[in-house]
Amino acid sequence: MRDALVIGAGPAGLMAADVLSAKGASVVIAEAKPSVARKFLMAGKSGLNLTKDAPFEPFLAQYAEAAPHLAPMLQAFGPQDTITWGQGLGQEMFTGSSGRVFPKVMKASPLLRAWLQRLSTQGVELRTRWRWTGGAFQFETPDGPQHLAPKVCVLACGGASWARLGSDGAWADWLDVPVVPFQPANMGFVVDWSPHMTRHFGTPIKNVTLSAGNQTVRAEFVVSERGLEGGGIYAVSRAMREGHGLTLDLLPDVPLEELRRRLARPRGKMSRANFLRKTLKLSPQKQALLMEFAAPLPEDIAPLLKALPVTHLGPRPMDEAISTAGGIPFAAMTPGLMLRGQPGVFAAGEMLDWEAPTGGYLLTGCLATGRWAGQHAAQWLSDHRGS
Repeated sequence: MRDALVIGAGPAGLMAADVLSAKGASVVIAEAKPSVARKFLMAGKSGLNLTKDAPFEPFLAQYAEAAPHLAPMLQAFGPQDTITWGQGLGQEMFTGSSGRVFPKVMKASPLLRAWLQRLSTQGVELRTRWRWTGGAFQFETPDGPQHLAPKVCVLACGGASWARLGSDGAWADWLDVPVVPFQPANMGFVVDWSPHMTRHFGTPIKNVTLSAGNQTVRAEFVVSERGLEGGGIYAVSRAMREGHGLTLDLLPDVPLEELRRRLARPRGKMSRANFLRKTLKLSPQKQALLMEFAAPLPEDIAPLLKALPVTHLGPRPMDEAISTAGGIPFAAMTPGLMLRGQPGVFAAGEMLDWEAPTGGYLLTGCLATGRWAGQHAAQWLSDHRGS
């Protein structure tokens, strides 16, 4: 019998196993998929954004109402600790102009290989295709049903997005704790485009300010066949999900009155499209959005250029979301992330009811909660070795 069981081999689970094994516990990781950290590797395909190099208070504020619960975990393992951790696995880091931190190789696989090697050296046993089916640690495995009886367990089963990569939220149906219903987070939104938008599919819309509720961000997004996607949309997606309207400032560097002044110039024989392109440097994509969401255009279009209301049909399906909101509420756990009423069972990562924007906050949160759960699981194990 192993001392510790970790269910789930994503960043939170691997971090918990790392901590437990480093403290001398014998650890087995059970992973439902044939290979580990699939979502982590997918995130690394576009450059593994590990964290955000920012002062602690603004960094913590990105976790909204979960911030008070996560504060001690992120104080113990925050952005600088994440950078040091990655460097300790042999990865040189760099910080982009936005403060986002990446491995210099811009990939997840070298870091993951080094991490798995360290875990192997520390005696961690990895069992893939072991799918937890609930109860007292029952598993479906290639060798048939199996049962484990660890002294301590850390659950790191993920949220409910990207089921093909392992996070399907199935655990919520059998875990004996109240679970806040899942909702998509950092997701795109459906738009039923007019035919004239077809030629713009796949085009990034740059240098715009997006506003929804009390969320405002200057970023870019992508017009896709399915709707609106990309970093700018993800940054305001929570407010949009909660019912707040989205507006776009298509020319954030030009004040309203300056726009009106420029638009008052004689147009001559120019078409309206050419006039807007030459007078305002308004791209064809931005003009298309203006026509899509505001046609027929009024005589005074300046207010629309500064606050174009966007019509959409709601979020894309949860399985397409980068992450999810919902999960195990903090009230159902001790400050050490142990489930109340289930001694020796801890939880970490996206299983917990917290959400954060993209930009390094998600990964840092998973690593920090995994480390915290691993530390408290190791302490619990130490305190109960003789019992």
